[in-house]
Amino acid sequence: MINRGILALGLLLFFSAPVSGQFQDIINSLGLGKTTSLSNDKIIAGLKEALRVGTSNTVQSTGRVDGYFRNEAIKILMPEKLRTVEKGMRLAGFSPQVDELVLGMNRAAEKAALLAKDIFIKAILEMSFDDARGIFTGGDTAATDFFKAKTTGRLTDAFTPIVEQAMKEVGVIKQFDQLLKTTQQIPFLKAQSLDIRQYVVTKALDGIFLVLSQEERNIRKNPAARVTRLLKDVFGR
Repeated sequence: MINRGILALGLLLFFSAPVSGQFQDIINSLGLGKTTSLSNDKIIAGLKEALRVGTSNTVQSTGRVDGYFRNEAIKILMPEKLRTVEKGMRLAGFSPQVDELVLGMNRAAEKAALLAKDIFIKAILEMSFDDARGIFTGGDTAATDFFKAKTTGRLTDAFTPIVEQAMKEVGVIKQFDQLLKTTQQIPFLKAQSLDIRQYVVTKALDGIFLVLSQEERNIRKNPAARVTRLLKDVFGR
């Protein structure tokens, strides 16, 4: 079995270093240079494979039908500031309309999630060695935190038009506007103004990063997550 120090390299879940000499410096500093016969090229290839598996799993999980809607950890619910309105609407017999709105928001997020993979890969290609070192010495979600800092702006720009178009297609915007109009007819309800498009984009990103952090932890710690021969060779069986 590969030394546990090699397994620690798994925290570079999404890292692809272009300079093998820098990799050798890290390996030597960990005292691993004499304990493993793996070449730098193979280690780098394994890290690239971890990148492929981790991002693919994240996009597959979130960018499919029910990827958000059936995942309670990331399911997009009614906005917090409208929860009182939601309860009132349900009490007034409008549960089907509320349910359709919630479903539509999640469907929009699922469509947008498919755009994340290329953006993550681009961030990896731009990653500096100092960035990699920071991830290497960081905690269980250091890679996810890096991507959150580096890609949130790009993901927001990419997600916004897709979410807006998807919400139009499934009628979310119309449903939301109708919900607000309906609340005006119920004396004890008063809905607050809200940009429903921005709300769905923000929650979609929250979901992507949560699943990404789960994938990062999984590949670091779970041998069963190393689904290819290369990953098994590099990260241990």
